[in-house]
Amino acid sequence: MQDFGTPQGIGRDMGRKAATAGTVARFAGLNRVALRGLMGGVALIALTACESVDMDLRGNLGGFSTTQAAMTATIDRPAPDDRGIISYPNYQVAVSQRGDSVADVATRIGVDANVLAEYNGLRVDDRLRNGEILALPGRVSEPSIATGAAGTGPYLPAGQVDIQSLAGDAIDRAGDQSVAVETLPPAAPDQLTGPEPVRHKVQRGETAYTVSRLYDVSVRSLADWNSLDSNYTIREGQYLLIPVAAQPVPQQAAAVETTEPPGTGTPTPVPPSATRPLPREETQPVQQAATAEPAPSVAPDLGQTQSAAPQTAMDYPVKGQIIREYARGKSDGIDISAAAGSSVRAADAGTVAAITSDADNVRVIVVRHQGKLLTIYSNVDNIAVSEGQSVTRGQKIAEIRSGQASYVHFEVRKGLEAVDPMDYLN
Repeated sequence: MQDFGTPQGIGRDMGRKAATAGTVARFAGLNRVALRGLMGGVALIALTACESVDMDLRGNLGGFSTTQAAMTATIDRPAPDDRGIISYPNYQVAVSQRGDSVADVATRIGVDANVLAEYNGLRVDDRLRNGEILALPGRVSEPSIATGAAGTGPYLPAGQVDIQSLAGDAIDRAGDQSVAVETLPPAAPDQLTGPEPVRHKVQRGETAYTVSRLYDVSVRSLADWNSLDSNYTIREGQYLLIPVAAQPVPQQAAAVETTEPPGTGTPTPVPPSATRPLPREETQPVQQAATAEPAPSVAPDLGQTQSAAPQTAMDYPVKGQIIREYARGKSDGIDISAAAGSSVRAADAGTVAAITSDADNVRVIVVRHQGKLLTIYSNVDNIAVSEGQSVTRGQKIAEIRSGQASYVHFEVRKGLEAVDPMDYLN
């Protein structure tokens, strides 16, 4: 079997070509100089054939690149308290211990075992892997120093831990037009801090690889965060925590001082000559100033010179009254009221990244747009799109579901950070 693709194979091939050249030269009566030239040509052909060999080992021969690994680097999953609870503002999860069944976890955290098992698509007596994640259907008491946690309360992003704002009054509930929101407790000096990861509910046909590609994280990080087995096995109805991307260290570009080479700049005047007279100066008389007043200048028409205002980034998903505004640390989006059955439309062109459910089994649609923007639509029903489908601006994607309060909850996220949707809407 020929192995011309390796350095050893190339060497053997060069030897065979050299031997062939010597035989040809001997029969053709070539002299030593001609033979040397012929062998040099053979060597040149061999080197040309192996031009892909990277001599400093940065390319194909044993080389590797860390670019992709750096782009998909993630932080470690937070440590749970002694009960196994990791708490975030919008949900809580329980982390199993070695040898646990679903019933063991339910007993330890004080919830109904049947409800916990059904919520995670398991049976009560199913054995869990060490560190496996179970989503909680409701909230239990928050972690604290007493439960073995490093701090108190749910994890909050560092920029959102504002003791004064979090210690304010709870949002008043206002009948049918209000949206029930659980107000976070006031932040304590030992408040746990950290970003809240996306929680993904596995749909039929999904694999760990498709989920990792959906959120642009490595499958290994996904397995570490959720304690998957060596085959990266996931099941329908399972809740997965999506690893949080590590923030790159900002690199400050060094100031480059530029200097002009000698001889550039203002030209040096020619010195006067002792043998040639100076050139004659020709002066012009000063013109008399005009006595007439200058004509008044006409102001330019700014309407002709200014460009039209740029189109807003997004449209409203529905036309209605905003019944709840964005509040950093309290509400990640806005709620827009509309009649049940009203069409919910894509705020901008993009791709349907995920169709999942929240903690109350209410359907949620995530659409990915240009500029690393995501829009989230929840409290919807009768979904008219599918995952991976491209949508246009204003295209119907779902309808507002019926209930005590008919509204759509709308969020805009830049990466994983929630931003004020009003900055992008008309």
